[in-house]
Amino acid sequence: MDETFYLTNIAPQVGEGFNRHYWAYLEDFCRRLTGNFEDVYVFTVPLYLPAQSPDGKWRVSYEVIGNPPNIAVPTHFAKVILTSRSQNASSSFGFGGSSKSSVVGGVTEAARDISIGAFVLPNAVIPDEVPLTAFQVPVESVEKAAGLTLFAPSVKQSAKQLCRETKCELIIRRFDDARKGNAGSAKGVLIGGGRK
Repeated sequence: MDETFYLTNIAPQVGEGFNRHYWAYLEDFCRRLTGNFEDVYVFTVPLYLPAQSPDGKWRVSYEVIGNPPNIAVPTHFAKVILTSRSQNASSSFGFGGSSKSSVVGGVTEAARDISIGAFVLPNAVIPDEVPLTAFQVPVESVEKAAGLTLFAPSVKQSAKQLCRETKCELIIRRFDDARKGNAGSAKGVLIGGGRK
């Protein structure tokens, strides 16, 4: 746990409107997945994605902070989520099983239902009303942008889509507004996502 607090495990994020808001709601969504799945693996990936410049060319441009300025600020962040549960557990939740043959997390997949979801969010202010599914992307696009292989091809091919197995919706809780004296703002509001 201590290793998660190393400065090498930290990336700068926009605070107001992102880290303290939409990103926090996404982290809460990931924690709530543990109520429906036996295993939840979450990968957080900083990304430096290109944007089209006025001259029509694509360029990667990002802020650099610090003194001297040597800390690159990601343009985007991704959350890639893998969930699993035994076929018996999934049928008790009303989801069908499937047969698989590789190993995930030391558990043979033959007895597991695996789901994968990937979301890429800009490191910018995001309005609370935007549904999480607006940021859903194929896991391969995150892997390509990051230069990583997060899952074996067999896992990606046989996995179900996370947002078809559970509601991909955020609970909006503006705790920072409540601290400022707007106590009613701390109430949770669901921002919907898709499910089947």
